Amino acid sequence: MPHIANGTKLDCPVHLVLSYIGSKWAILILQELFQGNRRTNEFLSALPGISTKTLTARLRELESYGLVNRTVFPEVPPRVEYSLTPKGREVQPIMAALNQVGEHWLEHSPSQPTARL
Repeated sequence: MPHIANGTKLDCPVHLVLSYIGSKWAILILQELFQGNRRTNEFLSALPGISTKTLTARLRELESYGLVNRTVFPEVPPRVEYSLTPKGREVQPIMAALNQVGEHWLEHSPSQPTARL
């Protein structure tokens, strides 16, 4: 049975993946987690422009999709760390491909003429 999200039937694999990681900031949050576990303040420092409210919402979404783990340590004050699940690590090749394309595009800046099809 196909997945349903926001009233849209997701029987296309690309649509399914994008429904999980396509929201604003999600890919950048995952990119940070590929470097290791992160705390809220580390995300806020690494992602200028993201609000605490948006960060929390995106982390909750990614957690609900099974891509991110949230660990609360029994300390005072409580310490919360986020990490990738094995399912979240499956996104790493996609991120590597995006990085490779981005590096290529940066080398060939828009100021250079491009071939038309």
